[in-house]
Amino acid sequence: MENMSSDQPISQRFNIALVLSMVCLTSSACADITPAVDTSQTNRAEDEATAKEVRKSAEEGDASAQYRLGLLYDGGVGVPQNYGQAKEWFEKAAKQGHVGAQADLGTLYLQGAGAPQSAQMALFWFSRAAEQGDVLSFAKLGWMYAEGLGVRQNFIQAHMWYNLSAAQGEQRAAEARDALAKQMTPAQIAEAQRLAREWKPKGK
Repeated sequence: MENMSSDQPISQRFNIALVLSMVCLTSSACADITPAVDTSQTNRAEDEATAKEVRKSAEEGDASAQYRLGLLYDGGVGVPQNYGQAKEWFEKAAKQGHVGAQADLGTLYLQGAGAPQSAQMALFWFSRAAEQGDVLSFAKLGWMYAEGLGVRQNFIQAHMWYNLSAAQGEQRAAEARDALAKQMTPAQIAEAQRLAREWKPKGK
């Protein structure tokens, strides 16, 4: 672990807040926080009909439908909430290259929801999504490198990923990058900025 600066308690408080915001970067990761407003029979029937329709396409191998079915299981919409089922459908779509599924699968592994908690697997799937230019996965990778989760702690890599996310307008990543920069040397920051400039998505 690299030494933290003398304002470690402030840094730690910031990191805790950042962890919560980073984990909630994807819409589905925080879907269960919002309670269902209308649980009327009509809405439930519509949700179940939608889920049935989506399942048909998902079972036929449609990656978008597989991802959508995963989201339905993740949020318990039209189907019973089941993170294990969400993971299975995200995984099917992710293996076909669906970027949203890759990012959300990473989030499930990070949280240990529907799968054993695994920072390495989260890192793997965030990396796959990032290769396709997924802005939120950039930020999550930045956080994982900054914290040394599933990978050796590396502030240069963390700064690079935060920078890529911030360049696409992700404000939380910009704040994280700026806080991290206070713990880095000018040479480290320059190297991170060079890496960010040279980075190219593989999936484009």
